[in-house]
Amino acid sequence: MEHLKYRVIIISLLTIGCLLFSVIGAAASADEEIAKIQKAYENIKDIKGNFVQKSYVKDLKRTDTFNGKFFIKMPMKMKWEYKGEHAQEVFINNDEIVIYQKKEKQVFSGKFDRNTYGQAPIALLSGFGKIQEEFAVSDKNGKLILKPIKPMGGILSIEIELFEGEFPIKSFTVNDSYSNRIEMILKDIKINTGLEDKLFEPSLPQGVNKYNYKP
Repeated sequence: MEHLKYRVIIISLLTIGCLLFSVIGAAASADEEIAKIQKAYENIKDIKGNFVQKSYVKDLKRTDTFNGKFFIKMPMKMKWEYKGEHAQEVFINNDEIVIYQKKEKQVFSGKFDRNTYGQAPIALLSGFGKIQEEFAVSDKNGKLILKPIKPMGGILSIEIELFEGEFPIKSFTVNDSYSNRIEMILKDIKINTGLEDKLFEPSLPQGVNKYNYKP
């Protein structure tokens, strides 16, 4: 069951991260909001900040809260650094995913591809997808609601809460067909700080157990 919890969290996390890379489309019912995001993304080379993640997994009947830091560098590098009891690091570097669980002294690595995570998020990450081609977009109570036009790994909808600031996105929430819900609140965002490529390369201690990662 714990494996199920982390699988839900990782897939939702990656979907959120992919959208952070490429919220670049246009939707007739939400032109103003999309235009604001488009403008913000025009000159973004990298993003970093803190996050709070609230994960409700129906089969476990509980909500877990995580926090940490995230780093993104265009076009295909990502790092999510979880703090606390469940400390771990999740890396995306081009077509590779690495998950390092510090407490367990183990690392999982594998290919990051469309077949693993669904075509639309990877298309967005790769820079050739557009929001309006993959989602029906609407505006409800100040949030953008994205519903996949085609099946996308069980995802029913993604809610984007907007923010009046230099970076226009405050939070993402992913709802799936299993009634799981992952909310990611972004805080203390900084853009174009010159993140170096080596930040996205795992630095693993001696003696860790290595496994192939299969969602």
